[in-house]
Amino acid sequence: MNTTNRDRLMLAISIVMAAIYLFPLYWMYITALKSGSEMFATPPSFWPTSPQWGTYAAVWESRNMGRYLWNSLVIALGSVALITLLGVGCAYVLARYRNVWVDIGLFLILMLQVLPASLMITPIFVGFSQIGLLSTPRLAVIIAVAAKSMPFFVILVRATFMSVPQELEEAALVDGNSRVGAFFNIVLPLARNGILVSAILIFMQAFGEFVYSKSMIQAAELQPASVGLNSFMGPNTNEWNNIMAYATMYVTPILAIFVLLQRRIVSGLTSGALK
Repeated sequence: MNTTNRDRLMLAISIVMAAIYLFPLYWMYITALKSGSEMFATPPSFWPTSPQWGTYAAVWESRNMGRYLWNSLVIALGSVALITLLGVGCAYVLARYRNVWVDIGLFLILMLQVLPASLMITPIFVGFSQIGLLSTPRLAVIIAVAAKSMPFFVILVRATFMSVPQELEEAALVDGNSRVGAFFNIVLPLARNGILVSAILIFMQAFGEFVYSKSMIQAAELQPASVGLNSFMGPNTNEWNNIMAYATMYVTPILAIFVLLQRRIVSGLTSGALK
């Protein structure tokens, strides 16, 4: 097989895989526009005959989606701010200083990454309850999300710091900078792209957080959109067009962020690959 045919084959395989991956999203969008009879028609239609555009407005008003999305935004931004504040310094230390204690710390961070939220929720809930943190449930969720996502952030940002030549810091020290000054003036500006991309990925994860919010936030006015979507579910659920309309309004902002920043995200994830 020559190069041209091989490239065409790889392109065809890529298109098929992309179609398979994107089909659930397409089905979500068109189901939100279907009427009740069209949703259960056999065979199913791949485009509604009379799109029900009013479903979005009805769901937005009846479910108070503005409040849910605001709570998701507060939790996501709070988690990103806390993780960035604490994780950047941790990643820098793990990238620049190598000894047995740093290696142990990196190993523990990697072990924390594999723990699922469903396993961590019980001890976190009990601990937060004992110290009274559940009286401010959104703050409790922000701290819990930060604890769960910190290893992922540290590992990514550590690779970014490792891609910054250490000779630049040494030159800054020779010029009279302190270690802290070299970090803020030299290293941090060069690593800001990787830090920004890692923060974006954490934001997308925190925006869709469900387990901690469902367990810790009981007041409906403080719950995020993920918990609001769960409120549709029940033993006799049949309003799938409303569920899909809600899901569409929930995930579209995140999809838009990913599409707009996809090149920056890819470049940030691979920034440490050539070290």
